[in-house]
Amino acid sequence: MAQFDIYRNIGRQQQSIPFVVVVQSSLYDRYRRRVVVPLVRRSTLTGFDALNASRMNPLFTVDGIEVVLHPLEIVSVGLDQMGDKVGSLAGEGNRITDALDELLTQAWK
Repeated sequence: MAQFDIYRNIGRQQQSIPFVVVVQSSLYDRYRRRVVVPLVRRSTLTGFDALNASRMNPLFTVDGIEVVLHPLEIVSVGLDQMGDKVGSLAGEGNRITDALDELLTQAWK
């Protein structure tokens, strides 16, 4: 599992959160858990405007589904609770890191 790989959500909220993206560094691959951020189906977010997506909530398309990164729901998941790998957002790594930076280090502004 590489950082920014996308996995199918097999949990009970898979309708609204079809995927998760791994944000954890590969330095911690020896652990049996991964820190992931949900990719929420855009259509379930009322009032979300793709043209004005915030730095913390960038919009992506995965398997033809528009999804929004939702860092406020960051979680650690056991490897046995992750579905199949469906892709990677490695090319969008800076946007994901910026979103996490907004959540964790820019709050004091």
